[in-house]
Amino acid sequence: MSQPALLVLEDGRSFAGTSYGATGETFGEAVFTTGMTGYQETLTDPSYHRQIVTQTAPHIGNTGVNDEDDESHKIWVAGYIVRDPARVSSNWRATRSLDDQLKSQGIVGISGIDTRALTRHLRERGAMRAGISTSVLDPAELLAKVLEQPAMAGADLAAEVTTNESYVVPAEGEKRFTVVALDLGIKAMTPKRMAERGIEVHVLPATASLEEVLAVNPDGIFMSNGPGDPETTEHPTTLLKELLQRGKPYFGICFGNQVFGRALGLGTFKLKYGHRGINQPVLDRATGKVEITAQNHGFAVDAPLEGTFETPYGPAEVSHVSLNDNVVEGLKLTGHDGRVLAFSVQYHPEAAAGPHDSAYLFDRFVELMEGRA
Repeated sequence: MSQPALLVLEDGRSFAGTSYGATGETFGEAVFTTGMTGYQETLTDPSYHRQIVTQTAPHIGNTGVNDEDDESHKIWVAGYIVRDPARVSSNWRATRSLDDQLKSQGIVGISGIDTRALTRHLRERGAMRAGISTSVLDPAELLAKVLEQPAMAGADLAAEVTTNESYVVPAEGEKRFTVVALDLGIKAMTPKRMAERGIEVHVLPATASLEEVLAVNPDGIFMSNGPGDPETTEHPTTLLKELLQRGKPYFGICFGNQVFGRALGLGTFKLKYGHRGINQPVLDRATGKVEITAQNHGFAVDAPLEGTFETPYGPAEVSHVSLNDNVVEGLKLTGHDGRVLAFSVQYHPEAAAGPHDSAYLFDRFVELMEGRA
């Protein structure tokens, strides 16, 4: 017999459903993602730390879970919401069901609710705190617990997801460059994409000092995606300022884009419900091309969309914009001679799972370190 479960949002909206995954109770920020595939990558993406993720696609779990597609060593989502979980998984790569995987890692979820209604509610009211419980089935009682939870705004979470020890991802084939990647919540596919281009990647904790970074003698600096409010990232921002002053080539994605913006003197703000999915259209202003991108972010950089703006390191400009809502999707720092010194994007060019439209950005990073950008 299925065990009942309850989802309650902080504005009092509630949904009764069935337990999916582990039983118990969990709290986090309720968000939705529009990807129709890639649920294993979503679950293991550290950027989803402390978030209860709603899958807008109705059928989840059809291909089970395998041992190759995880983006980190564990599931990071705080809770999981699906409409119709697969009763049987069927894929030649599958080693277990998604339900079993959620149970084994203690991830509390709920199924059998109207995820379309929930998504529409979050679009209208915004992402908000929520709770899922299989033990407390009274909406008022669970709501009281939800309201005791901290908000995502002001949350400093990078230190909770970063690696404890530095490690190296060797270059594939001939080594061409050495890069320090600051792990703010890095996905496994990101250093792999760099390694494919002859880059030896030294992944360092988010707390790494300037001396530790320079000791690697890197040709370039990379900052990864990650969870939380970018206004709390004082150490990575200060570190990046020091590295930009030394002229180190820089490439940042997602959270790394927000840290770059703050290092350039810009502010950040929380989006109403964020961009999460693998079908987000972005305009590359340099080429005029539109990329379909994978994204997962709830905050954005506040930058002037037209023209250049001055920074302590030279003129900068917005390089990419979202075609859905005109949010800043990329930044570029140039010297006074027009040569690119550093750049970042708000989306995921490693695209696991997702489209490969943006893979060229890793080639652009190589060109930057070669001095050809």
